[in-house]
Amino acid sequence: MIIDSNSIPRDTSLVADVCVVGSGAAGISLALALSDHGVSVLLLEAGYAHEDRRTQALYDGEVANELLHSPPDKYRLRRFGGSTLIWGGRCVPFDAIDFEAREFVQSSGWPIPYDEVAAFYPAANALAEAGRCEYDADKVFGPGAEPLIKGFASTVVRTNSLERFSCPTNFAVRYGRRLQHAPGLKVVMGANCTSIRLQPNAEQVQGLEIATLSGNRFQVAAKMYVLAVGGIETARLLLASRNVTAAGVGNEHDVVGRYYMCHVAGNVGALTISGAPNRVRHSYEVAPDGVYCRRRLSIAPCEQRRLGLSNMVARLHFARITDPAHRSGVLSGLFLARNIISYEYGKRLQDGAETTFVNRLKHLRNVVMGPSDTSAFLLHWLAKRTFAERKFPSVILRNRTNRFSLEIHGEQIAQASSRVSLTDRADELGMPRVRVDWRYSPDDVDSVRRSLDVMSSEFERLQIGKLTYDSNTLEQELMRFGAYGGHHIGTARMGNDVRTSVVDANCRVHSAKNLYVAGSAVFPTSSQANPTLTIIALSLRLAEHLLLRLGASRSAQSVAATSP
Repeated sequence: MIIDSNSIPRDTSLVADVCVVGSGAAGISLALALSDHGVSVLLLEAGYAHEDRRTQALYDGEVANELLHSPPDKYRLRRFGGSTLIWGGRCVPFDAIDFEAREFVQSSGWPIPYDEVAAFYPAANALAEAGRCEYDADKVFGPGAEPLIKGFASTVVRTNSLERFSCPTNFAVRYGRRLQHAPGLKVVMGANCTSIRLQPNAEQVQGLEIATLSGNRFQVAAKMYVLAVGGIETARLLLASRNVTAAGVGNEHDVVGRYYMCHVAGNVGALTISGAPNRVRHSYEVAPDGVYCRRRLSIAPCEQRRLGLSNMVARLHFARITDPAHRSGVLSGLFLARNIISYEYGKRLQDGAETTFVNRLKHLRNVVMGPSDTSAFLLHWLAKRTFAERKFPSVILRNRTNRFSLEIHGEQIAQASSRVSLTDRADELGMPRVRVDWRYSPDDVDSVRRSLDVMSSEFERLQIGKLTYDSNTLEQELMRFGAYGGHHIGTARMGNDVRTSVVDANCRVHSAKNLYVAGSAVFPTSSQANPTLTIIALSLRLAEHLLLRLGASRSAQSVAATSP
């Protein structure tokens, strides 16, 4: 059942076994898994299916450094489906090494083993519509398939790991019908959670305060409560709930909002592969299950441990779009259209380039001089992206020169000084707005530098090509856009020590017996991977735990198998 919050009588109380706040990938996956096992669920969504500026404006806030982090209302949608309305669909599991307590990665180590999360990756893959849960190219395409780079046989630098791509799936659209008809499940739209009310002894949640922009107010009473509102909003809601504890819920040791991570990312260096262009397979491939996949370069886990490197991957990328010297009409067309492209990609297309009249004129010349390539690209884009249900993931052009840059996507080391906090300003509903102070460390850049050195040495040793980069400008290149995308990680981190974490191994807030957090806020480390797939997997694991606590009618052990 899906209802409007304004239809609920004022000052009444909605009752359920579990209340889930937030209808993104985490909230929807969790709510469906619980409902499938006979649990009554309230799924609260602050927005609606349609865009609403007043609702989105509730995300407005401050950033400490605008060069390092986008405004808090970007990359986040206060709408039914959450960020799955705008994600690129990239699905990648974390690696086993990400869960290890590594001496060379500060504040690393998960309180749960990798296998406990990996058990839910197949179900997460199915929910995300990313096909078979297999991320080794040799197993997906067979040992006879062409490699990423012919002749590059290295045990140090791996080339057979894959990333898979969802449609990308809008969870509100894809699962809207199931949410509407699921037994015992009620979705309440336009319901803004403004406070978590603790019992006087602060040991558990007594209820939630809900408000609408139309002025309606009511409460929710449940046995269990789950916050699935993203890394920034989770910190905001916990910190702003002060009816019993002045520092906020779960913040007895000033940890909520700290250890805020994203990813270290940027296009760096120049890689030239020897020989003919057909030696390199850098574009997307279609797996037997019809899903787009792409290979990456990565450092083998044993080498990461030996050399003390954070986790990182590198994708083969074309030359810098902003430089018209590439003579590509397609790339120049994208650059000229950057102001009408979505926020993230439009921002990255600026890339610190000059936007003089002469520069624009050179780009325009490229477009005019390459009509056949541009036309072919447009036809492909319309057929494979615009009008396709499973969309071609991004712009990939045929490389005629075997010259590439590397698109870096690396782990950011968690540090307590990187944080989300509250300001003295309030939004329309009276909640304090956030201030984001995202920080990186020199170790983040140094690890990328040393990883590039490893890759460069392997290319030279195998006489396959040459990788060069400017060590003096590497930090500038990696931090040109600051925190990467909408990967808001670690603000309510998981751990066994209450002094350095917010939730326990089951994602339960240490100080509240019936309050949980779902999503990347609980990740102790960020990995090299985009967070969505692991968010879903952890949500399904949480569903299993809640079912056991509630004594649900069906076996909780079947969650991983039945969720899709």
